[in-house]
Amino acid sequence: MPARVHAILVVRPDGRTPAAFHLRRTLAALDEQVRAVDALTVIVCGGDDHLHDIVEASSATSLVRAPASTGYAAAAVLAVRGADDGADALWLLAQDTAPEPDALAQLLGALELSPSVAFVAPKLVRWDDRAEIVSLGVSMTRWGRSVGIADGELDQGQHDAREDVLGADVRGILIRAEAWSALDGIDPGLAGADEGLDLGVRARLAGARVSLAPRARVAVAGDGVAGVPIPLTPQRRRRAVYAERVAQLHRRLVYAPAFAVPLHWLTLLPLALWRTAVDLVRKQPGRIPSEWGAAAVALVAIPAVWRARRRLTRARTGLARDGAGSWAQIAPLRTTRTELRERLDDDPEVALGGVRRRDLRFFSGGGAWLVLGALAASIAAFPALLAWPVLGGGALQPLATTVGQLWDDAAFGQRILGLDTVGPADPFAAVVAIIGTLWPWAPSRALVLLWIVALPLAALGGWFAATRVTERSGLRILGGAVWALSPTLLVALTQGRPTGVIVHLLLPWLFFAGSVAHRSWAGAGTASILLAGVVATAPSLAAALAVVWVGMIVIAVAVRSGRGVTRLVWLVVPSLVLAVPVVWNALANARVWGLVADPGVPWAGPQVAADAAGRALLAAGIPTSDLAGWTTLLPDGPTWWVPLLSVPLALLALAAPLTQRWAAGTVLLVVTALGLATAFAAVGVAVAFTQSISVPIWPGSGLSLAWLGALGGALVSLDAGLAPRVAFVRGIAAALVLAGAVTLALPSLTAFTRGVATVANGPASTLPAFVAAEGRGNPDVGTIVLTPQSDAGVAAQIVWGGSETLGGQTTLQSTRTHPDAQDEEVAALAADLVTPSADDVVAQLAHRGIGFILLAPSAVPETDAARTMRLSATTALSQRDTLVVVGDTAKGELWRVVDDVAPRPDESGSQTALARWIGFAQIAVFGIALLLAVPTAATRRAARRTPRVVGPHWEEGR
Repeated sequence: MPARVHAILVVRPDGRTPAAFHLRRTLAALDEQVRAVDALTVIVCGGDDHLHDIVEASSATSLVRAPASTGYAAAAVLAVRGADDGADALWLLAQDTAPEPDALAQLLGALELSPSVAFVAPKLVRWDDRAEIVSLGVSMTRWGRSVGIADGELDQGQHDAREDVLGADVRGILIRAEAWSALDGIDPGLAGADEGLDLGVRARLAGARVSLAPRARVAVAGDGVAGVPIPLTPQRRRRAVYAERVAQLHRRLVYAPAFAVPLHWLTLLPLALWRTAVDLVRKQPGRIPSEWGAAAVALVAIPAVWRARRRLTRARTGLARDGAGSWAQIAPLRTTRTELRERLDDDPEVALGGVRRRDLRFFSGGGAWLVLGALAASIAAFPALLAWPVLGGGALQPLATTVGQLWDDAAFGQRILGLDTVGPADPFAAVVAIIGTLWPWAPSRALVLLWIVALPLAALGGWFAATRVTERSGLRILGGAVWALSPTLLVALTQGRPTGVIVHLLLPWLFFAGSVAHRSWAGAGTASILLAGVVATAPSLAAALAVVWVGMIVIAVAVRSGRGVTRLVWLVVPSLVLAVPVVWNALANARVWGLVADPGVPWAGPQVAADAAGRALLAAGIPTSDLAGWTTLLPDGPTWWVPLLSVPLALLALAAPLTQRWAAGTVLLVVTALGLATAFAAVGVAVAFTQSISVPIWPGSGLSLAWLGALGGALVSLDAGLAPRVAFVRGIAAALVLAGAVTLALPSLTAFTRGVATVANGPASTLPAFVAAEGRGNPDVGTIVLTPQSDAGVAAQIVWGGSETLGGQTTLQSTRTHPDAQDEEVAALAADLVTPSADDVVAQLAHRGIGFILLAPSAVPETDAARTMRLSATTALSQRDTLVVVGDTAKGELWRVVDDVAPRPDESGSQTALARWIGFAQIAVFGIALLLAVPTAATRRAARRTPRVVGPHWEEGR
């Protein structure tokens, strides 16, 4: 029966709270023990003279000084070696473990009950709240993960009947001296975690037992002197994760059979890679550095593993009485997968501090009916699209014919336009590739389907974005309807502006995910992908979105004490990685302003003028000078009243900062101002060119952002609490907003029926069918396209493959302001072709891989100068013996080169390796973003604990 108890108290002044504060309370608690300790050895690891004075003034029988880097295991060994008092039991304590007065008596009583017990563990409770259990026994899963049996639970005596456990937290355990000697103490290779669990496993394998004494209570502060620190700060959280993972890997190598140890060692790095993906899916990217650090330590800790395996072997023979135990006898004490799932699957409704989230009510609240109504309106407005295989007109072009070509257009390398243009693809090409991949049998059909479902998708996105603003079903329907009826979306649909349509569909989802990015990795991952898509589709929005991003970080630092800043920083990472190649190329070629050009087909379509009247229309949300089509619908009628249709929406948006939710209203008003500023700046800027025409930036992208902010602000105002006697005002105001949006949308919704829409059927190729057929399977087929200009000049463009494509367009060509060597060569070839001189020009074309010459029709109406140039060029080309006339096609007159045409020279070989690294980095970053965005059961549980609406007045004060 144990008669003498030797307490070992380790002090290390690296805790969050000053060590002296905890040490005084622990020493006082030891002095108050009903059953006093027989000896007390204090080990001070580092520290100043003040700590030494506290120890010397206490009842400690000895003081041991150790370096500050000494761990708990090594400190305990020093204390035992320095003591020669014949103790029967050792009590392991630390500076932050304050036992209650009867703790030692309870532990001794439990140890005396059974000679087979190697050590007994107390109930650890919180230092500042003894009603919460910190630890009461530890188990582990089949794969070695440690699991606290009662960690974090309220102490209601629910576990007091438990006796046998696999292990326990090392703090406060009372261990027999002979067991300590036989087990060879604590394994120093565990890095401070799972020390009591490993000690218990070795004791069990040696045939002994580990027991609990729940009536013995010890308060712990979790400074990390013994055991892992309580993760109150990011630094301590990383330290805890690192220590736990090092201990798990170390135990795995120690417990494994000898033949399996090399296999476990070889899998350390692949396992770290796999767990990196798992951490991303679990929305815990902060664990990744600790994961790799632990794997690196385990790789080089072979001596520590060898010593631990010897210690385990000695223990199984040194302590056994009736024969050593086996792993099969330990199995019943392990935590099963079912038990672990039940423990982790907590109910959010009863979680402490949780918030019950209301139901989404998409079906019962009318959201589904809104989407179905928008689909019916889309079919009624654009009925011909159901039969069209390809969209044409405006800024539309066919997509590549195969998925492989779609992604080739999105990769670094030779572009399909230009003599030999080599460089990065526009980020928008990746967006086009994703859309085309959704219909791999006929990628161009995917764009047609997008046009058909644009209205219901916009309504769906607007409805979900409204769920971040209001819980009222009627206001959510209003938000979805007004967003779908936005003039910018409808004008983009009728004019054939794919970038305008796509960015309008993405913005509400960016708002939906981005507004909760500060509190959720799932939201941050989703928002980062959507942000990359928005910036790739509308680069002119980059500045405004950057201001919003910086503002979110500032708010997180000022209001939330920096919580969530890491998630917000991640938002821009995919966008930056996607844009870096294009940005680098623009800087290298002094074309910085070209970065804000609209991607895709450069098309100078109708839009407002860069004057006071045009900017007034932009302020009303109208991107075209025809008042969103009303001047064509009422050619002789008054249209001065059309801009006034946006006044109800604007007034409600301006009133949002005056409501109870003034913070949310102010933020949305700032977003509106940023969108308008972007539209005002874009309308007068032209950085792209097509032939001899400058192409201004489309201001509709900025207006879509402004419409989003204004609509959100209006919903905030309408959601404000009103007295019952004036509650009817909400319905009247909502009706005025909806009526204004519907009226603005009428001309665009009837444009197809009236035959004034720019969007048309096809063509399937921008080149004649003969060239398209030959280039469909051979992307190296080259065609030089000559277009007579109204000033008697000729524009020359070289197209590779069977057609120009939407994804194959590149701002490397459209934003050049000065000709380079290739431009001069193409100009010389074109000049020689349209004049009777230079008989060897066709041979030059064949040498360059160009096998066809297309004389395209000039712009309508054709001027006399353009007609003269066309006739002259036709005569010059027809007189060349090395050309064969293919015929007059719908795309123009076509000639074929008779000579053998050389393959297209590939001059991108020197940059192939760089392109591969760029592609790998982009795929890796977006893969991480996708893993973060994938919802899991844990993220859904966490989401249910937070309100769906962002920024209500009651939440802002939390």
